[in-house]
Amino acid sequence: MTNIKYQKDSDNIIHLILDRENASANLMDMAFTEDLAAISERLLTEIESSPAVSGVIIRSAKSSFFAGGDLKMLSDAGPGQATDIFAMVESLKASMRKIESCGKPVVGCIGGAAMGGGWELALACHRRLAVNLDNIKLGLPEVTLGLLPGAGGVTRMVRLLGLEKAMPYLLQGKLFNPGKGRELGLIDDLVSSEGDVEANLIERASQWIKARPDLSGPESGINCQPWDIKGYKIPGGTPKDKKLAATLPVTPAIVRRSTQGTLPAPERVLATMVEGAQVDFDSACRIESRYFTELTTGQISKNLINTFWFQLNEIKGGTNRPKDIGKKKPGKVGVLGAGMMGAGIAYSCAIKGIGVVLKDVSLAQAEQGKDYSRKLLDKQIARGRMTPVEAQAILALIQPSQDAGDLSGCEFVIEAVYEDRELKARVTDECEQVLAEDAVFASNTSTLPITGLAQASRRPENFIGMHFFSPVDKMALVEIICGEQTSDKALALCYDLSIALGKTPIVVNDSRGFYTSRVFATYVKEGIALLEDAAGASIENAAYLSGFPVGPLAVTDEVTLTLIDKIAVQTEKDLSMAGKQAQIHPADAILKTMLTLGRSGKASGAGFYDYALPEEKVENKKGKKRLSPELAQFNPDNNSIPLEDIKDRLLFIMALETARCVEEGVLRSSGDGNIGAVFGIGYPKWTGGTLQFINQYGLEAFISRADELCRLYGKRFQVPASLRDMLATGQQF
Repeated sequence: MTNIKYQKDSDNIIHLILDRENASANLMDMAFTEDLAAISERLLTEIESSPAVSGVIIRSAKSSFFAGGDLKMLSDAGPGQATDIFAMVESLKASMRKIESCGKPVVGCIGGAAMGGGWELALACHRRLAVNLDNIKLGLPEVTLGLLPGAGGVTRMVRLLGLEKAMPYLLQGKLFNPGKGRELGLIDDLVSSEGDVEANLIERASQWIKARPDLSGPESGINCQPWDIKGYKIPGGTPKDKKLAATLPVTPAIVRRSTQGTLPAPERVLATMVEGAQVDFDSACRIESRYFTELTTGQISKNLINTFWFQLNEIKGGTNRPKDIGKKKPGKVGVLGAGMMGAGIAYSCAIKGIGVVLKDVSLAQAEQGKDYSRKLLDKQIARGRMTPVEAQAILALIQPSQDAGDLSGCEFVIEAVYEDRELKARVTDECEQVLAEDAVFASNTSTLPITGLAQASRRPENFIGMHFFSPVDKMALVEIICGEQTSDKALALCYDLSIALGKTPIVVNDSRGFYTSRVFATYVKEGIALLEDAAGASIENAAYLSGFPVGPLAVTDEVTLTLIDKIAVQTEKDLSMAGKQAQIHPADAILKTMLTLGRSGKASGAGFYDYALPEEKVENKKGKKRLSPELAQFNPDNNSIPLEDIKDRLLFIMALETARCVEEGVLRSSGDGNIGAVFGIGYPKWTGGTLQFINQYGLEAFISRADELCRLYGKRFQVPASLRDMLATGQQF
């Protein structure tokens, strides 16, 4: 056996030890499936031939209990492998069923993380013990990768918790620690983390097994699962019960609202839960296997696994970080500008234990920036997630200042002032006068090229871009931009700081708008240009149906039409100075007209939408926004292009611009492009990102559709030459 060791101790307890050979973690794949089938048969044979067997302990020889399923195998499984996938999970279920119905007490000893298939294996035990550590993660996160638990996880969780209580852990993939598991009744006992943890688990499990009576089986209600006992009822009832019958019908609508109908996994999980709750255990397991096979062999799970598992783990593992430079966490960081971005950056540092000097032009403004952190911490206190003493210790790490001299000793400084080249140059010079020679200076610009900004620096090799996203405390992404002279040392420290802040860093090379802002601008402008071809409601609804979190018109109002126009003006000016001419976009004239009408966005109460201003919300309490009647002037003939064309114009324009970023060397890897698109600028999650969208669409079909959009709607949909080269050589992103 290569995955499971079979041992029997002096108390006649059989130990099934999960220990995959030549691997750091246990994995549920075809080999494990075969081993578990053989082990379960051996177990039953020994129990039948030797009545002296007193029980079974399932434990792990690894630091984690079980890592989960083989995602490489699952992501490679196409429709042609449906029969094999179905057979594999049915075999896993059959083996677990044999173990849990063996007639002897079965205990799962969880000394580390047990997620996915590992937690499903634990659920097949009669009793679950876990080490009492908050950092141990348990649960079934499969839905986040477009899958569902296929080894009995849905069926058993519903029968242990009931339909309603199981929903967050199945529909959202919510994880929990052993303490929470104890509260839920999913963990039966907690074992101290002190001393020899493995020995503690084994001793506690052995004591429980030896205390069990000899009688066992469904008739006695001993040494079997609750659902095998006559008269068992699912907690909270079945879908036929009055209470659930009143609430369940609206659940699919709630799920669809959260997925926008673009992510099938939550809907299939819900179907598995509800359908399985109305039949016997074995039938419920078969239902689960069928839905699992459907999702596994579908394209969307492959998109999600590729990006949110393989590529995300590569980024977190430091694939973009210079390898020959030691890791370092800055102990003191300076933040220039105490506005919304600067205040958010200061909070993100302090909450991770990093001291911050928050500087602005006046102490009052710097204190106001610190108040942002105070308000966030007060919310944590109110929710019982933090004590006042803990909050005060975090606040003490933020030093408001108006004096550049206070930045002395900062190893890293982040400039977060207005998007004005001259202002950024002034604060750079002022700051560098007091910084050490090896201190790194980062600009939080969202559009201005780093190489140009670095001209104001005395040490351009220590100058780098660090683009945060708003609100900083909630957005996970950081876009690191390397200028032409940025050193590997500066990049390494910036990367380390990003990880220390709990952020996901992508690394790109310098250009106007870098990657995220440049691609985001195409979404905004395409949405505006569509006003000449479709009604505003059609545009926003098409974006929603495509999986974008916010429509292009609404998001433009959020960032303000004024800012979009300022960026366009600055771009035109910079290109002119370089002897180049900015391309005319059909959105430009619409933007100018809107600004002439005084419609600059949400903050002013009027943009593409009409808003109720704060003083008007007394009369209009809900303050709902409504698309403005003014938009009709851009489409006087009330044109309406096909819905698919609207959706594709939004999806394709961003994917094409990303491909250009690859062609121009702005993007360093496909993972940076995909993660940046979804985490930073709201590209639909189901696609796996802009470059994965091209992959899953099929390069030949993508080029053909882009050519069609180009003929119909303009040269901005022209396919980069590099894509045709990739098609000719059989490559993909």
